[in-house]
Amino acid sequence: MTEAVLPGAGEQILLVGLGNPGPQYAGNRHNVGFMVLDELAGRVGGKFKAHKSGAEILEGRLAGQRVVLAKPRSYMNLSGGPVVGAARFYKIPPAGVVVVHDELDVDFGALKMKLGGGDNGHNGLRSITKSLGTKDYYRVRFGVGRPPGRQDPADFVLKDFSTVERKELAFEIDRCADAVEALISTGLAAAQNTFHAG
Repeated sequence: MTEAVLPGAGEQILLVGLGNPGPQYAGNRHNVGFMVLDELAGRVGGKFKAHKSGAEILEGRLAGQRVVLAKPRSYMNLSGGPVVGAARFYKIPPAGVVVVHDELDVDFGALKMKLGGGDNGHNGLRSITKSLGTKDYYRVRFGVGRPPGRQDPADFVLKDFSTVERKELAFEIDRCADAVEALISTGLAAAQNTFHAG
C-alpha cells in the first residue's frame, strides 16, 4: 500500500512538532511538540539534520508509512515558513501535514486530534495556517491545561511543566507518539476513538 491512510495526503506524511529553539525553552509547555517529535525520531531510528527548509528534518518510516519529521528552527510565531518549506520540498499537500502542539483548552494528560479548525490563539498554528493558505491540516493537540489563577497564558506556556506534571510527562509524550502513529496508520476517526477521553 503506497497511499497514506489520510485522504489526499499522497505518499509521504509531514509530521511537525512545534516549539521554540534553544536550551532555555527545552522544558517549556510550549515545546511539547518538539518532545513528541524526539520520541517519534527514536521510533524511526535516526537523527534530525539541518535542512534548507529552515527545519530540522528526519526521513524514515513509521507505522508502515513514509514520513518526514520536522522541527522548525524558527521561533514559534514564525513556524509557517519552515513548515511550508518542508512541505514544498517533499511535495506534501496540506492534507498530508500533521502538526503536534500544546493546547491550553485541553487538560494535562488528555489528547485531541482533528482536521482543520481555528488556531485558538496559538501563534504557531496561526503562522502555519497563513503560510499554507488553508486550515485543512491535521492537529494533534497535547493538553497542557489552563494557567492557575490570573497567570497570563502566554507566560504559562513559556514555563516548564510542574513537578507533578513531570512525573507523568514521559508517559504522556509516549502516548501522544502512539496517537500520531495511530492517526497515520488507521486514520482520524479510529485514532480519535482510541485516544480521546470520554
